Amino acid sequence: MVTAIVMIKTVVDRIPEIAQEVSALESVSEAYSVTGEWNLIAIVRVKAHEELAEVIPGRLNKIPGVVRTETHIAFRAYSSHDLEAAFSIGLE
Repeated sequence: MVTAIVMIKTVVDRIPEIAQEVSALESVSEAYSVTGEWNLIAIVRVKAHEELAEVIPGRLNKIPGVVRTETHIAFRAYSSHDLEAAFSIGLE
């Protein structure tokens, strides 16, 4: 699994709409609005490195209102979270 952290600069008046579109992309596991230089950060997870080209410049960068992106590819994970277990709390 390849994980990429994508910082996204957007037009300010469309941040919520762009965030929704980014989070709807199949390989985006999480999207956050953030403070600072960037407006959004997306976590992209794909099976193979080559798939990043399809997701980031191929789809994410083409969302209207996305001005600029900067992508960081993760080398190693130092923590892990069981997201499935976290979301299933109370569902028995």
